[in-house]
Amino acid sequence: MYARSEQFEPLMPRESEAKKAGLPALAGDVAARALALKGRLHPATEARLAELLRSVNSYYSNRIEGQHTHPHDIEQALKQSYSKEPDKARRQRVAIAHIEAQKEMEGWLGHEELDVYAPAFLARLHEAFYRRLKSDEGKTYEGERIVPGAWRDKDVKVGRHVPPAHKSVAAFLQRAHEFYGDAKGLDGRLIACACAHHRLAWVHPFLDGNGRVMRLHSQAVLLNIGIGSGLWAVSRGFARNVETYYARLGDADSARRGDLDGCGNLSEAGLISFAKYFLETCLDQVTFMGEMLSLDNLRARLRGYLILRSQHDKSIRTEAELPLYHLFLAGEVTRGEFKQMTGLASRTADTLLAALLKAKLVESETPKGALRFGLPMDALGYYFPRLYPEAVA
Repeated sequence: MYARSEQFEPLMPRESEAKKAGLPALAGDVAARALALKGRLHPATEARLAELLRSVNSYYSNRIEGQHTHPHDIEQALKQSYSKEPDKARRQRVAIAHIEAQKEMEGWLGHEELDVYAPAFLARLHEAFYRRLKSDEGKTYEGERIVPGAWRDKDVKVGRHVPPAHKSVAAFLQRAHEFYGDAKGLDGRLIACACAHHRLAWVHPFLDGNGRVMRLHSQAVLLNIGIGSGLWAVSRGFARNVETYYARLGDADSARRGDLDGCGNLSEAGLISFAKYFLETCLDQVTFMGEMLSLDNLRARLRGYLILRSQHDKSIRTEAELPLYHLFLAGEVTRGEFKQMTGLASRTADTLLAALLKAKLVESETPKGALRFGLPMDALGYYFPRLYPEAVA
């Protein structure tokens, strides 16, 4: 049983070994591509896409935990429409709790100066998720009540891993706080984020919900250091192959493998392997979103969707291509501007706009208000192929 904080050293690989494994170069590539993605979209369009991606993050993070909820059911729950099947309704509430906890976390980072490695921040993330569940849903599989934001009060075993004694959790978290909070440089802070994802999960500070909290925490760290955004998330990458994610975590759990494997209690090679996997997953996701947001490709995808839709719905016309594309770029336009860009006669343009509003392809807060770009589920697979394939299915 681990009881002393030095027992989860090393917290990061030695600089020479990190360079040998290519971690700084990989972190630099992630940072460069992520920064290039920031500011590409109008804030209103980015906010709409970020709203959708919270649902994507929730779906994938919960799928990693074996809590599968179909995207359609998540969409219904966002409209306060829950299934009459108790288990499906419970999974819907779990998904919504994740979405709202992420949104709340983003609000903290936007309005407060926070130490994202402080134990109190981890507890706050846990509390933000679990306080949104019903009392009978916030329980472990063994039926024990989960107190939102509370450290576990018993010793546990997770598969083959035996986390630290519960009385030592605070000491381990404090050591992680002091170490990772002191990381220097953008590359160093990215590598610290990758390593912290494993080491904090290794501590297993909560009775339940550790995986969800650590993935939310990684998202918070990436946002805090200026790399993350609402346009991509590492959780989606982990969920593409859950077995690989858990295998890499398990590999980093390993004890030191001889004299050449660092000088801590745990394997330096295992930690390097996980950090490389984490950063490669970040690179994959940010590169993917960069391709999805390529404006030339997006316009072609808009056109293709409108052609297909117009074959089944005569009120939807391909003349909507230019104003929809402009709306994506500009964030908001007046109804008059939108109709003028269609090039249609006034009455025909009115009919088209009414059909687009009904189909949620454009949105407006009021009956006569400005228009915003819409992202209905049935258009998602055409606008952003492979982003959320389960939703399209």
